[in-house]
Amino acid sequence: MIDRILIDPAICHGQACVKGTRIPVHQIIKMLANGDTIEVLLGEYPSLEREDILACLYYAALLAEESFSPIEATNRI
Repeated sequence: MIDRILIDPAICHGQACVKGTRIPVHQIIKMLANGDTIEVLLGEYPSLEREDILACLYYAALLAEESFSPIEATNRI
């Protein structure tokens, strides 16, 4: 699925996009979060396939799975 997502500094300022489009992953995720259905997205973006939208969800899930440690402020003189 992840092969449907592209990150290229020359396209959309390096934001993750659906390969072959200039549609950012974050835009698809936000639209789904706001209640749009996959069918609505497919109607709004004829260049997308159902698998592209599912790949966006998968990519977002991978990002949410990442762990990180917050950097604590230090008092340096």
